[in-house]
Amino acid sequence: MIRPEEAWERLAIALAERAPSADTETVERQAACGRVLATGLLAAVDLPPRDVSALDGYALAGGVAAGSELPVVARIAAGAAPGARVPPGAAAEIWTGAPVPDGCDRVIGVEQTRPGSDGRVRILESPPLGHAVRRAGEIARAGAELLTAGSHLGPAALGLAASQGTERFVVRPLPRVAVLATGDEIVSPDREPPPGGLRDSHTDFLLAAAARVGARVRSLGIARDDPRRLSELLTPALADADLVLTCGGVSMGGADHVPAVLRELGCELLFHGVAMQPGKPLLAARRGSTLVFGLPGNPGSVMTAFRLLVEPTLARLGGRESGFWSDAFALPLAAPLPAGRVRDRFVPARRILVDGRPAARPEPIAGSHDLVAFARADLLLRVRAGEAARASGEAIEAIAF
Repeated sequence: MIRPEEAWERLAIALAERAPSADTETVERQAACGRVLATGLLAAVDLPPRDVSALDGYALAGGVAAGSELPVVARIAAGAAPGARVPPGAAAEIWTGAPVPDGCDRVIGVEQTRPGSDGRVRILESPPLGHAVRRAGEIARAGAELLTAGSHLGPAALGLAASQGTERFVVRPLPRVAVLATGDEIVSPDREPPPGGLRDSHTDFLLAAAARVGARVRSLGIARDDPRRLSELLTPALADADLVLTCGGVSMGGADHVPAVLRELGCELLFHGVAMQPGKPLLAARRGSTLVFGLPGNPGSVMTAFRLLVEPTLARLGGRESGFWSDAFALPLAAPLPAGRVRDRFVPARRILVDGRPAARPEPIAGSHDLVAFARADLLLRVRAGEAARASGEAIEAIAF
C-alpha cells in the first residue's frame, strides 16, 4: 500500500512515457469551450483596432488649462466611423469605445467637466497627454500570438477569439474513456434489482464525471464476476481507449477477478492499494498507451478515487496541467473533525457561510457506501494520517468535489 502522492508519481511517469499523439481535430468556436488548442491563436487585427476613448467625456486636441471653456464641435458615439477632426482649442463629446478624433491626444471624463456658456464645455482639470486613450494595438498587434498551443479554451479565451473573428480552432482530441461496471449483484438503473441486488450507480457517475472533465465516454455495460466475460469486454477497450475505468472486483474476495484478468491481458500494474480512506483497494495499470483504473466497489470510493487521481489523469491526457491535490485550498471548519489514523482520510463536506465567510461543514457519513453524503458534498476535505483532531474554526485542506 502506497501513499496517494506516490500513486500520483507513478501515474505521472506513465503519462510522461506515453507516445504523444499528433492527432488534431477542428471544432467550431461555439463548441470549443473546455478544449485544448493544438496550434496557437494569432491576432487577425490590432487590439484595439484603433485609438478609442476609455470613458465617456470629451476628446481634446492638446493641453487645456483648468477652467477653460471650449466649443463642442462634434459628438462621437461608439461604432462611429473614424476620421472626425477636432482643431486645437475645441472639444468633441465622446463615448466609451468611440474612435478618438484626428488631432486629439487625450480625453477628459465627463465628471471633470461642467456645462459652459453658449453650448461650450468647461474643463475642471487639465488632463495629461494620452489620458483615457486606448491606443491601437496596445494589447496586441495583428500577427501576434494571443494564445499558445496547449492553452485551455475557457469562456474568456472564446471571447478573445470572437474579437478576432475566429470561427474554428484546431484542438487536441478528447481522450477516449471506456467504463465497465462489474458484479453479479449489479443491474442497470432501469431494472428492479433482485433480493440482494443493487442498481448500478457507478456508470452514470463515471460517464458524467469524465465527460465534464473533457472526454469521449462510452459504457461497456455490466460484467458478471466471470474472468472470461471480463476478458471479452476489456480486450477491445484496451485496444482503442486511452483510459479504461472498471468498478468493483479489485479487493481480496473470491469474486475479485479484475487484477488477474488485467495481468492475463498484458497489463503492467502501476500500483494496487493506496493509503487512503475511502478507496484503499484502488488499482492502476497500463498496456501500451492505454491506462486502466480498477476502482473499488463502494460509491464513496469510486467518487473519491476519481476526483483525486482519475480526474487529473484525464486532464493530462487532454493536454492540461493537473496533479494530485494540486488545486487544494484552506477553509475553516464549521464543525470538529476527528484525528487522522494510519491512512489519509478524505471527508465529504459542504461549503457554507459562517458570519458571511466561507467555511467547510463535514457531511455526516455512515461509510464509503453512503451515497447520500457524497452526492450532497461539494468539497472533499483531507485529514492526513496521524494528524491531530481539529476543532471548529481551525483550517482544513480542501478541494472542490
